[in-house]
Amino acid sequence: MSAAPRSVACMAIARFPGIIIDCPDPAVLATFYGALLDWKVEVSPDWAEVRAEYGDRISFQQVEPCTPPIWPDQDVPQQMHLDVIVDDLDTAEAAVLGLGATKHDNQPGTSFRVFLDPAGHPFCLCVD
Repeated sequence: MSAAPRSVACMAIARFPGIIIDCPDPAVLATFYGALLDWKVEVSPDWAEVRAEYGDRISFQQVEPCTPPIWPDQDVPQQMHLDVIVDDLDTAEAAVLGLGATKHDNQPGTSFRVFLDPAGHPFCLCVD
């Protein structure tokens, strides 16, 4: 008989998870996502982040060479992607294209749209 996994009642092991995205130019991506989310941008050498007033953040670290994923093909697979909720897909699409995103040719759904950020990482605008 194997022992049941141990758990700690009402106690998190960790707090404030951070998302760190590898990229060739952290300042460019922080500026892009800062504008997309209306979050504060902080840039330092080889690192940048965007932070919400309530504490959430996304960080960007410089990696050279940095090969962007090729989605949906898996020759160079994505490691992660962000979904962001919007009120209107058409309005949000125009806004992210103005920030430097590229709309991906493959659009597999109707309640979301796939884009590439300025470093080539996929992200989705979602209505629900």
